[in-house]
Amino acid sequence: LLLLCGALGCGAEQAAPLVFTMLQLTRVYRGNSMFRGNASLNGQLSHLLDEHNITQVLPLEPPDAWARRQKDVITYLKNFRQLVQLFNKERPTNFTQHLCCHLGCRLFPNGTAQSFYEVNLNRTAFLSFHVPNATWERRWPGELPVAAFAQAQLMKYPITTQDLQYFLNTTCVSLLQAQSTRTGKVSGRSRAPLVLGLILGSLALLGMALGIFLCTGGSC
Repeated sequence: LLLLCGALGCGAEQAAPLVFTMLQLTRVYRGNSMFRGNASLNGQLSHLLDEHNITQVLPLEPPDAWARRQKDVITYLKNFRQLVQLFNKERPTNFTQHLCCHLGCRLFPNGTAQSFYEVNLNRTAFLSFHVPNATWERRWPGELPVAAFAQAQLMKYPITTQDLQYFLNTTCVSLLQAQSTRTGKVSGRSRAPLVLGLILGSLALLGMALGIFLCTGGSC
């Protein structure tokens, strides 16, 4: 599912890298979807997702901007849930599926950076995004038509390839670079809208691709 992002002011560590991460957990059972997630910068929680309760733990955006952000996320979750229910009506399943998306970036003291996007299905590595080449790679052990289907779907769209690469390589890293020069003061100009737009778009397409087979018993 879906996670929020914001700029959190904190001092840079001299030895350890600065790290920004987002974690999205989705549980699907008999057409019902349950969501959990969070976003953090350098280990400090900035946002929390619990079902349809989306909390800005730190005041990174003013109330009016945050209200719009909450509305966008709730709409996304509602659409995802309706999609799951639709497919479950066509082909009901009685087993539980667990989807986990983990993404973010690291900025090391020497100025180098590393970005990642990993997807697990039922606690097994499923897909990962190779950032340098903007390509999705299958991680599932052995052959699985579902993995091939999801990979092909994600490779079709610029928002899940080039745009996602830009977010991980540039936007995410720039956020950390800005934080490394601050001493606990939050910038007045948050990049959250850009970050949120990219993440919503990429996760929406990922949710649709995964939803097609999560709720049809893996028949592609």
